[in-house]
This record gives sequence, structure tokens and C-alpha cells, in this order.
Amino acid sequence: MSDPTPAERLAALIALYGPISIAQFMAAANAAYYGSRDPLGADGDFITAPEISQMFGEIIGLWAAERVSRLSPAPHCVEPYYVELGPGRGTLAQDALRAAAKTGWTPDVHFVEMSAPLRAIQATRFPAAQWHDTVDTLPTGAPLIIIANELFDCLPIQQAIRAADGWHQRCVVHAGGDLFVPIPGKRIPDAVIPSEFADAPLGSILESCPSAVTILQALCARLNTQGGALLVIDYGYAGPALGVTFQALRAHAYVNPFEKVGAQDVTAHVDFGTLAAAAVGAGCDVARLTSQGQWLIAHGIEARAEALRRAHPERAAEIAGQYARLTHSAQMGDLFKVLEVTAPGSA
Repeated sequence: MSDPTPAERLAALIALYGPISIAQFMAAANAAYYGSRDPLGADGDFITAPEISQMFGEIIGLWAAERVSRLSPAPHCVEPYYVELGPGRGTLAQDALRAAAKTGWTPDVHFVEMSAPLRAIQATRFPAAQWHDTVDTLPTGAPLIIIANELFDCLPIQQAIRAADGWHQRCVVHAGGDLFVPIPGKRIPDAVIPSEFADAPLGSILESCPSAVTILQALCARLNTQGGALLVIDYGYAGPALGVTFQALRAHAYVNPFEKVGAQDVTAHVDFGTLAAAAVGAGCDVARLTSQGQWLIAHGIEARAEALRRAHPERAAEIAGQYARLTHSAQMGDLFKVLEVTAPGSA
């Protein structure tokens, strides 16, 4: 007898215990998805900025090296660690650390990665790296330079939906085969909903991501005690805000997130406003939220693109296209945001 599919396992869970939360559904879907494949590239389901151009990782590497240069020698006697959350194929780390090495920073590398297929690919590029299942086991005793590119969008979200009698948790039931559907669940206490949304129109949906806040707070606790900096890059908005961003990609096209569990990438836009507030509440310094395009331009991507065009004139059109995709507002430039978090007093 063959093993049950992810959809069959979820259907059995719902049959036994009743509707599950959006967060439970998303966590199960992505655990099955990332645990079984390399999803990146033209032959996969999506492509990330590091796979578009080396410039993306190089600019991040120079930012990281500049953050390292700001750290005073005492009490930090050990070279800061490079930490990446959800490092994909290791492309960003490869480009970033190549650029950082030119400044003299050649750190130990730590990856937080749950996917066995992706760990195997990362190991071919960084055989000496150390891997972690969670941020809790990251090393102590030295500052941390932490990069999280397109990590927070994969974390499981909760959804609340406004009904005539108040807000309800949005849940998921099995509709047969590979298909699941969302339904209103139990009522949510009024105190859980931000006051500005208490009287939202009927049918309004509010998304939240408690696990993102938990991870951010854990990282801030490390920065407070060890020093360093955190860079979060993802598609998102300055929330909290009403609306549905829960989505799925398969073969580079948007598809129904409630079908084909484990066979497609399920994500949601990141609420950067809530993350920034959590970082401030944890005692860290937070730079003004900016767009990816603005951040890359401010950190020198125009000069890097020009240098690449001079070195490779035959690739001038390709490099110009990569630059546009990363920075222009109609492409990744505005949708993706950048949040910089630093240890207190080191901004």
C-alpha cells in the first residue's frame, strides 16, 4: 500500500478532528512541498532575487561587511557569524560572501533550513556550513549578521473574517479529492482584533502571522545580547491591514492555494509594520521601512550594474534587464520591502 498523499493526510485529520486553521493548513502544505523538492528556477515554481542576478547578493554582502565594520572590537573578540534563514540554493550567500571577502570578512556560515533537498544543494556550495532547524540553536559568543530573504512569506498565517456577530477565525475543510475550502470558524474575542478594524465591513479578512513575530523576537533577543544586524527582504506591506494575500504558485503561475496540497508554493505577504513594531518592542533599533528598489539603489546597485556592463559588454542588455527586474516599481522594486534591524545603539 502506498503512503498517503499530503492531501489525504489533511483530509483524514479534518475527518477526525473537524476544521483546521489556515495556519495549520499552510504549515502542512509547505512542509510537504519544501521537504520534497528544489522549487527554484525556470524548471521550478518560482524564482527569487538571488537567482535573477549576482548583483542582489553582492549588494547585501557589502551591506553586511559595512555592518561588521561598525562593530567595536570589544567586547566582540570573535568574528561575527553569517546567518541566513531559508537560504534556498545558497546563491545569495555565495554572492554576498564573495563580495564581503573583498573587505576582509570571511565568517563562519550558519544556515537555518528545514528542507532536506535544499540542504543538500547548499552543502555543495558551503560544505563547512552549519545547519539549524530553528533559530534557537544559532551560535552564541559573537555578533550575528542575519539575512532573511523571502523567508517570512512562507510562515503560516492566521485569517479572521468579519461576520454579522463579530470576527471569526477562518478555517479549512475538505471538499473532496485534492480540494479544500475555507469556512468561518469559532468567534474571536474582540480584544484580539486591532481597534481600527472592529467595525470593518462584513466579509473583511484580516491576516496575521504570530510565528513571524515569535521568530523576530527571538532574533532580536540575540542581537540585544550578541550584537549584529538583521536584514529582512520580502514582498509585503506596512500593516496591519485588511485584505487577502494568501496565495500559491505552481510553474510560475498563480493557482488556487486550497488545492494540490504539497505540490505548490503557498505564501502570504509579510506585514512589515507588525514586524517593525515587534522589533522596537524587543528593544532593537529599526531603520525606516523602504522598498527593495530604493534600498538597492541607495546601496550602490547602479554602480555595480555599470561595472558589470563594462566588464561584459556582450551582456549589457541582460544586465540592464536584471537591474530593472530588481529595482523598477512595476517589477520587484516596490512590492518587495526591506527592514533593517540592529542591536541597540549600533544603527
